[in-house]
Amino acid sequence: MKRILAIALAIMLVAASLAGCSTGGDNGADGGSDGYEIALITDKGNIDDKSFNQGAWEGVVEFAEANDISHTYIKPEEASDAGYLAAIDLAVQGGAEVVVTPGFLFEVPIYEAQTAYPDVKFILLDGAPHTADYSVFETKDNVASIFYAEEESGFLAGYAAVMDGMTDLGFMGGMAVPAVQAFGYGYLQGAEYAANELGMADGEVEVTYHYTGNFEENDTNKATASTMYQEGVEVIFAAGGAVGKSVMSAASEAEAKVIGVDVDQRYDSETVITSATKGLAASVISVLESIYNDSWDTYSGKSTYFNASNDGVGLPTEVLGDGGGEPFDRFESFDQAAYDEIFAELAAGNIEILRQIEVADATGYATADELTEALGLEKVDVTTR
Repeated sequence: MKRILAIALAIMLVAASLAGCSTGGDNGADGGSDGYEIALITDKGNIDDKSFNQGAWEGVVEFAEANDISHTYIKPEEASDAGYLAAIDLAVQGGAEVVVTPGFLFEVPIYEAQTAYPDVKFILLDGAPHTADYSVFETKDNVASIFYAEEESGFLAGYAAVMDGMTDLGFMGGMAVPAVQAFGYGYLQGAEYAANELGMADGEVEVTYHYTGNFEENDTNKATASTMYQEGVEVIFAAGGAVGKSVMSAASEAEAKVIGVDVDQRYDSETVITSATKGLAASVISVLESIYNDSWDTYSGKSTYFNASNDGVGLPTEVLGDGGGEPFDRFESFDQAAYDEIFAELAAGNIEILRQIEVADATGYATADELTEALGLEKVDVTTR
């Protein structure tokens, strides 16, 4: 009964704020009394968060406008399972036939929604439906569970940094969830791969490896980044959502470098030399195309990984709004040709990258020894903080 009351309250809160959250006619959404076919529910952030919400929303807008399909987005008033379920219910009441949910925070809400709304198709990014206690995982036929090979884009980031001449690297992940872990493991393996190609000595590349335990922009995270830069770290791969803003602030003061995550973050700060991206918009478009082109069974009822072979991950290869822009202009020597070569190797499946390793601590925080042994690090000397 308490859960039903919580959901009902959340529905009322979301309904009260929907007018301010709908895209309206400006973005091709009919909204209002005419309803809309496609709805995106944001997580804790906004659609201009330079991360999951924005990337997914850009995919919705591009597909919907190209096909003259009504669309909207809803930001829940409450960042909880009940709040997300309330927003989903509101979207369905508004006529949504397809609901896009960006991020693992929607795993439990979608587990419930897939049964409650069997005629609605759900696109769950970076997650698979399961119960709150993780005892049951089930992806029904009206759900497409989409994952990304973060280890591959992390690999490319670490490879590029070392090939560009950097030998003192940093990693600041958010919480040690699978996606963040994969980014970090890939980063270390990419650095190791590049160091081997360059014939570097064992231990010549140093990496300071750290999880913040949150996805926040705060003074503590900035102070951690500042300390790492003061200790000689040249670039920090910030794989933790808003943690990146703290790192960018510290990098600006230290005149140091940052590697962004999820989407191209070069537009947020001059300190960002590249970003380990996920093809959020591209994957959303691909799944929407399957729905409207009667090929839903391509993604229906299962988890699908987007990786280098289907352009699901990578480093940015264009500068938005500048057809002649150089996306690698913030590197000293690493360039498009070098990137294309290593990316082709990844796409062809010629490089094996570990996504998971055994970690003893229940927090998911690997020790330096665990990272070194499991990932086969020799050229890379990793220190955990």
